[in-house]
Amino acid sequence: MKSQDVIVIGGGIVGLAVAEKLHSQGHRITLIEREKIAAKASQGNAAGLAFSDIMPLASPGIIKKAVKWFLDPVGPFSVVVQDLPQTMGWLLRFLAAARPAQYRRSIDVQAALMHLSQKTFPEMLERCKLGDMVRTNGALHLYQSKESFQADLKKWQFRKEHNIAFDVYEGEALHKFQPGLSPSFVAGIYANQWQSVSNPLDFCNALHQYLESAGVKTIIAEVSNLSDDGSVTLANGKVLQADKVVLAAGPWSSTLSAPLGDKVPLIGERGYNTTLDKMAFVGLDHTLVLSDHGFVVVPLTNGIRVGGASEIASLDRAPNYKRSKNMLAKAQHLLPALVNDGQGVEWMGARPAIPDTLPVISHATSSKKIIYAFGHGHLGLTQSTATAQLVSEMVADQPLSMNITPLRVDRF
Repeated sequence: MKSQDVIVIGGGIVGLAVAEKLHSQGHRITLIEREKIAAKASQGNAAGLAFSDIMPLASPGIIKKAVKWFLDPVGPFSVVVQDLPQTMGWLLRFLAAARPAQYRRSIDVQAALMHLSQKTFPEMLERCKLGDMVRTNGALHLYQSKESFQADLKKWQFRKEHNIAFDVYEGEALHKFQPGLSPSFVAGIYANQWQSVSNPLDFCNALHQYLESAGVKTIIAEVSNLSDDGSVTLANGKVLQADKVVLAAGPWSSTLSAPLGDKVPLIGERGYNTTLDKMAFVGLDHTLVLSDHGFVVVPLTNGIRVGGASEIASLDRAPNYKRSKNMLAKAQHLLPALVNDGQGVEWMGARPAIPDTLPVISHATSSKKIIYAFGHGHLGLTQSTATAQLVSEMVADQPLSMNITPLRVDRF
């Protein structure tokens, strides 16, 4: 394999994983991040390696729920009405992607990415000696009605088709398996392959420290322009040249891809959370997924994180922390064992979301020197190493580990 100079734009988990994989293959890597490592969505996510999450957000059932959700400013999937001029195009594409045929295709592609991630994530952990920062703790999806449980159980059959294991708990068996739940929960589905990192920010920083110690160069600067000849112009006017450039800048990626002729329907789908003291839910080990409410409760090494949901808004809009407060209040009601001491830390991050719930992993249409690796939505951490594997194969012009035609930038 020929060693090449590669610039990776973006210091989130996807950019870090790409830089690590390419460095492990002998390429000379420069990582460019405009603010700080894991500054945005990678910093405060739900810590999950959600290998069982192959179901697209854009689904046939979403259309029936959409109007009700859109009108609830603190609901599980809401739209900021003032920003509709900027987001309406994305929303229309999102509804189109919920058609049954597209939905089933997206499931198959997500499953392929997840299987590749399950293989490559442990390999990265071994190379970087970060295995002690990941544990298999499972995720328990909770339901308050037989109707919602049965409806979701049908979706889990798709997972079963892709060899994703799960267990079902109902009634007393559920509450014995997971104490501290409201009696209103009637059933749960337990994804036993679910893993979690100890803390997303700590994990990203540890990975970056490994890269720096191995000789990867980091530049903190904003990129103002990306050219199809492999040149990268920084905001200060400095121009860097590389054999290949990987664009992994989250929701800001579309700003740099558009001048290359690739206009991607990409938004920052905003999620909120509150991190409480680690004693806020004594004995909580599993990730709890409040399926009817669109958020999770996650045990981290430094606390209990309550968060999730989706808010469609412009990138520059100020956070609406009523959403995190609403989720925390719901969590306290649904989980009597959860204690809020009033000292929780609120956070908002913008996930790079594409309407069909699939990322863009592709060459730019104008140049094979430019490789796109963005748009993972809720699954950036989970799919980071699968993306890195595919990007490394593209850099080396090798056969790909999976078919990336559904992920190409020219699908839009």
